[in-house]
Amino acid sequence: MKHPSGSSIFFLKDISPRKQQRMLALPCRAGKGVYRLSDLTPGERLELWTAAIEKAKELWGEDWGVAVNGDKVRTQCHPHVHIGKFLKAAEKKGYTVIRHPRQIPVPDGDGLWIHPAGGGMHVHRGEQICETVLLR
Repeated sequence: MKHPSGSSIFFLKDISPRKQQRMLALPCRAGKGVYRLSDLTPGERLELWTAAIEKAKELWGEDWGVAVNGDKVRTQCHPHVHIGKFLKAAEKKGYTVIRHPRQIPVPDGDGLWIHPAGGGMHVHRGEQICETVLLR
């Protein structure tokens, strides 16, 4: 697979016919075997989150959302961020409010999803299947 020259993040359209509205953001650096977001350096994670959120805003405006599934349900060995339109009906209590991608916590085997809210972002954690909060 070719990656854009000079970029450490690349984007792919999700190839699942059930997820036609989705994109994926992936780091260009490939790890050995299965590796997680927590295996990336803090700088690499910040770059991945920032690029994914920027692409999500470009595609969906203020209706954007990004999600990472937990380790128990991941189907790929390469860490990746799902990008799509956030389904507002998925909102629930138990989130953390952040203002900048550098504040996104490092997933520790669980998934997380993020969407804009009130001038900041809500980060929801503690679930395995998280991409379902995004439009298919």
